[in-house]
Amino acid sequence: MRYGLTRWSPASRSAWDPMEELSRMENRLSEMFGEGERGSWMDFDTLRPLVDVKEEDKDIIVKTDLPGVSKEDVDINIKGDRIWITANAHREAEEEKEGYSMKERSFKRFARSFSLPANVTEEGAKAKLEDGVLTVTLPKSQIEEKQKIMIE
Repeated sequence: MRYGLTRWSPASRSAWDPMEELSRMENRLSEMFGEGERGSWMDFDTLRPLVDVKEEDKDIIVKTDLPGVSKEDVDINIKGDRIWITANAHREAEEEKEGYSMKERSFKRFARSFSLPANVTEEGAKAKLEDGVLTVTLPKSQIEEKQKIMIE
């Protein structure tokens, strides 16, 4: 699909509708990114942190930056070879000086989901949040080796 500028002409006499423009932009984004990565739990004001994934002999290690997030505000879910990481960061600042008072609040939401290079198990999984970096260590699930059956 090709996108470009549309030339306005006074003969068309159509006024620009900002809501219609937003709807067109949302449709374009849905076409570009699809609904798979952007579900109901993740919308446009959600930050998508970059993730490092390292595969070792027995573990998968996932690292991501979550600045300003406390460990109570992090949610990690795994199923098969897929992981979902969501987190919220709240901050309130208050400053009172002579003649005025200033209050600021901020809220950030982080969310990321992706497939891992192997199936993992929750048993023995560890997560650590230190200095704004989340490290999740997931043991690979033990897949039973196929046994060879001999024909008599």
